[in-house]
Amino acid sequence: MRGFKRDTGHPVRKQVESLLRASADGILPIVRAGDPVLRERTEPYHGQLGDLLDAFLDAMRRTMLDAPGVGLAANQVGVALQIAVIWDPGGPKNDPRERPALPHRTIINPAYEHVSSPDTGELEVRSFHEGCLSVPGYQAEVARMRAVRLRCLDEAGAAIDEVLVGWPARIVQHETDHVGGGLYLDKADLRSLATNEWLASH
Repeated sequence: MRGFKRDTGHPVRKQVESLLRASADGILPIVRAGDPVLRERTEPYHGQLGDLLDAFLDAMRRTMLDAPGVGLAANQVGVALQIAVIWDPGGPKNDPRERPALPHRTIINPAYEHVSSPDTGELEVRSFHEGCLSVPGYQAEVARMRAVRLRCLDEAGAAIDEVLVGWPARIVQHETDHVGGGLYLDKADLRSLATNEWLASH
């Protein structure tokens, strides 16, 4: 049994029902920068989707992988709830971004705080290029904390409280910013903005 109360009369349920019906292949349309839903503070999730939650999360994961990306927030598919899915296949061991494999996870009502890196005991900032599925084709450098403490709920309503380091911490910061109405461009060094094609060739 889920740890969420069921609020099946909430209007967002009908919105998600319509989205799922319209996506026969399970892929949802991703909204682009400029859509007001990306700038609205989303509503904490407390069971508004009832038994639709699993289907919605599955569609979000399919959409993220199809894009492809390593994170997707609900408002990126037009649903103003504090829900995101994250995943990363990982990178080589010597990748300076520190990209261990990150299994598929759901983060609900996420919040993070900056913490000292467990291995150094220092508050550390790292700058790397980031992209966003709602701002396709471009990346820019963003300075973010190397380590964060994540507090959220999983899809069963169980509490999560853990420290993440490296690229997983960056993904969590990026997606949590989304549900707060932010885009990575708000924190980026816009002078570093480049197309994906340019970055791939340099």
